[in-house]
Amino acid sequence: MTRTLDRTAALPSLLTVGLARGGIELKQFFRNKEQVIFTFTFPAVILILLGSIFNGDYEGTGITAGQVFAASMAGSGIIATSFLNLGIGVADDRENGTLKRLRGAPIPPTAYFIGKIILVAVASLAEVILLVAVGMVLFDVELPTDPGRWLTFAWVFVLGTISCSLVGITISSLAKNAQSASAITNLPYVALQFLSGVYIPISSLPKWMIDVGSFFPIKWVAQGFRSVFLPDSMMGQEAAGSWEHGTTALVLAAWCVIGVVLCLLTFRWTNRRDG
Repeated sequence: MTRTLDRTAALPSLLTVGLARGGIELKQFFRNKEQVIFTFTFPAVILILLGSIFNGDYEGTGITAGQVFAASMAGSGIIATSFLNLGIGVADDRENGTLKRLRGAPIPPTAYFIGKIILVAVASLAEVILLVAVGMVLFDVELPTDPGRWLTFAWVFVLGTISCSLVGITISSLAKNAQSASAITNLPYVALQFLSGVYIPISSLPKWMIDVGSFFPIKWVAQGFRSVFLPDSMMGQEAAGSWEHGTTALVLAAWCVIGVVLCLLTFRWTNRRDG
């Protein structure tokens, strides 16, 4: 009896197993050079191109289009590392049997998701740092000095990462395989960049596009990041004429809840053909 209790007490905790799984996820991600290059360079290249093509100032603000693009894309970069990464990555894990093996292993299934959260958090933070650095070097973006803005950065980052990760996991369950997951995730990702005022200033979008974009997290994450890295004089360029922090928090929190429900309803450990 004593030996049984000792063995039980010696079992690693969920957090320990989850952290170990997170280490594995990070190693697998950074060893895949093609994935790393695309994930980090695609938003940076688009930022450089857009900021160089549209280089005018916003009248009366002293802010350039490049600075606006940098702030917006620092937010939308989270989507690439959460929604795209998990949408494709989880589908690939399901197709190659990783999920099936983990489901049958003597570890808590939750550890898999903790590992994915660690991967997304690290990759998202690295993406934001890269895009902000590009904005500072090429477009004179300045880091905020107000602690309140950094608090806004923190909660927008957390809610944006969680909501988009959950939607990514949901999308992975709709794909038949990893190849189709790439197509399924990239189409809405690119389309929503335009609808959410990331690739095109939101003040230039027709109302119907703004209305459609407002249903999804990208618009609110990008707007939240603009409120962090741009002066309040730029509020007039937003669709509502303000940063709408309260609405941003509500929409992103709602998508976190919606994402949890969708994951519970759709997540599969195996492909349908496997049973």
